Amino acid sequence: MSNVELAPEEIVCGGDRAGAQLIEPREVPLGGPRAMRVRRTLPRRARSLIGAWCFVDHYGPDRVAATGGMSVPGHPHTGLQTVSWLFGGEIEHRDTTGAHALVRPGELNLMTAGRGIAHSEYSTPGTDLLHGTQLWLALPRQDRETAPAFEHFAPPLRDADGAGVRVFLGSLGGETSPVATFSPLLGAEVTVPAGGRVRLPLDPGFEHGVLVDTGTVTVAGTTAAGGELVYLSPGGSDVDLRAGDDDGARLLLLGGEPLGERIVMWWNFVGSDHDEIVAFREQWQRERAAGGVADGRFGAFPDTWPSTLPAPELPNARLNPRG
Repeated sequence: MSNVELAPEEIVCGGDRAGAQLIEPREVPLGGPRAMRVRRTLPRRARSLIGAWCFVDHYGPDRVAATGGMSVPGHPHTGLQTVSWLFGGEIEHRDTTGAHALVRPGELNLMTAGRGIAHSEYSTPGTDLLHGTQLWLALPRQDRETAPAFEHFAPPLRDADGAGVRVFLGSLGGETSPVATFSPLLGAEVTVPAGGRVRLPLDPGFEHGVLVDTGTVTVAGTTAAGGELVYLSPGGSDVDLRAGDDDGARLLLLGGEPLGERIVMWWNFVGSDHDEIVAFREQWQRERAAGGVADGRFGAFPDTWPSTLPAPELPNARLNPRG
């Protein structure tokens, strides 16, 4: 997914305060005034990273007839991986590695941007309700020039004391995803029945986030509802998740070893500093004007793309780090 804000901020990630935090989302429209809206919990001023997780959008359930659904033309990424995870609906993905895939509920689509990639995302004609998350992972500095790639994985549903668990990245409770990552990570969907409780083991070296999709979840003494995220600092060996008495809850458990470095995010780019981001933007604009360049940073565009997104304008002054 693209960050389609017209004036995206430069965000310098790293050096956040430790501790447990409830992070409330802010709404961001994906396009015009009638466009689908997403609830964004990362990055925020309160917290910019959870391990390598650097961007968390939660959306729906939305009726495609009212919002237009997902309609994001070709756009670039650098220095990151995108994690697409749906709860309902279907999205068609195309990218400049030649990958063409459908994103479906309970199945992981992982796109590695590395040195540069471009992709598009459109909800399919048969989709009535669209509901899911779009997550980004920052690549460590030494891996940001890696080759772009695309992977798909459908994790099995496992029972954990009455809760349903799908591990799509990393390891949890004896279940391990085969998908390789560039830093130690965890990504899992957990469903807890109404009034239910599940205790899951954690890697004490990880920091974690509990992103609530539906229902309410009490974790670390904090109750969170749909779209909210509870951050847990490193040191805990397990997490106790309790669903509300009236209905069940579904959540994503995200975690990772602290990245240990500062990154700059602006629009759809992750880099090390202002100058690198400026260079990425200029390269995208040149390759976009040429209709895609096979040996360029972002690759040859698929023939089916009717359009691509222009990069927003940078501020007139040099972007100053914050965080």
